[in-house]
Amino acid sequence: MSARTLPGDPPGGRRAALVWGVGTLVYLVAVVHRTSLGVAGIDAAERFHIGASALSTFSILQVLVYAGMQIPVGLMVDRLGTKRVLMLGAMLFTVGQGAFALSHSYGMALTARAVLGCGDAMTFVSVLRLGSRWFPARRGPLIAQGAALFGVAGNLVSTVALSRLLHTAGWTPTFLGTALGGALVLVLVALFLKDHPEGFEPAPVEHAGAAYVRRQIAASWREPGTRLGMWTHFTTQFSGMVFLLLWGLPYLVEDQGLSRGAAGGLLTLVVVANMVFGMLFGQLIARHHGLRMPLTLGVIAATAAAWAVVLSWPGGQDPMWLLVVLCVVLGACGPGSMIGFDFARPANPPERFGTASGIVNIGGFTASVITLLAIGVLLDATGDDYRVAWSSVFVLQALGTVQILRLRRTAERLERERIAVSRVESVHRTAPAPVGD
Repeated sequence: MSARTLPGDPPGGRRAALVWGVGTLVYLVAVVHRTSLGVAGIDAAERFHIGASALSTFSILQVLVYAGMQIPVGLMVDRLGTKRVLMLGAMLFTVGQGAFALSHSYGMALTARAVLGCGDAMTFVSVLRLGSRWFPARRGPLIAQGAALFGVAGNLVSTVALSRLLHTAGWTPTFLGTALGGALVLVLVALFLKDHPEGFEPAPVEHAGAAYVRRQIAASWREPGTRLGMWTHFTTQFSGMVFLLLWGLPYLVEDQGLSRGAAGGLLTLVVVANMVFGMLFGQLIARHHGLRMPLTLGVIAATAAAWAVVLSWPGGQDPMWLLVVLCVVLGACGPGSMIGFDFARPANPPERFGTASGIVNIGGFTASVITLLAIGVLLDATGDDYRVAWSSVFVLQALGTVQILRLRRTAERLERERIAVSRVESVHRTAPAPVGD
């Protein structure tokens, strides 16, 4: 299916780019806050006098909070609008990061990361909703991948800038400095962000009581496109995220024998590849909408093949070129997961897209939590056998692929029918009225 223009599409333009830019800047800062602990693990262990298991709890708690908040956040976006939710999110992750900067106990630090996770969870779904309100539907893939690129940029800021600042300025100034960044974007949202362009106000929707919540969730879930998007996100995202978030560095250093510098370079390669694939996928899908499913299945197949070769390579350590290939392939996982939102978009009306996006977004983070726990348990059970532990990715990939193949035909058929009906209705609305006798 080629790129298309639907009736009622917002016009886009410079004003839309400015408003959306403010929203994505909030997301970038949220990702800086989210990933800041990734470069401070050793410092955190020393500051809070904790071991590896307690340290990993920070990451697992943050992902759990993020995943658990997705459907409530989607409902909030649909009910309260993007601006209010982004402002609340910015306030929460700013307070959480500030409290983390001043924490001296493990319990206080965990609470601070939970608050930060709540605020972080409110950003991405809000940015997606903002893009759907300000840009035409044919720009949807580019908007989703563009928002993801801002997240990657935030990851790079943490990897490159914060790691250096932490070792020169120290713990409290570094984390308080990032908290000030959150305060800055909060002011920008208050001054410049608007939920929708003039003349494109959403139709009034009844938002009263638990019945509304149940209807929103049930109606979104009933759509095959929403479920297809969720399983796409589930199956594509988790492998790369788990590698970057926690287990990639220990695997490369402890199992593959790389130095911390070399391992850090490979992690940076994953982030750079993520940016490249994001731009490529966005352009391809915007021009050729029918490529969504081939790209999704291609990412899954390439990821599974790369892990299969790496984990089955004879000998104790893999050659560097093979690890480079693995990291490049893992860079496609994030952009691949963004395709899930484009499956959900045409299946849901604008007033329900926030809820549907929350359902989609919960997929990959649920898979990530399962894999984080599975790898840790398997490492303990096998005496740190990373090959067995990383093999857990194949189980979740198989489960997700079965669901994608089960839902794809129904979701694609309904999407074609809806687009055809929308175009017919548009023609009838714009046709001149017949002249009476």
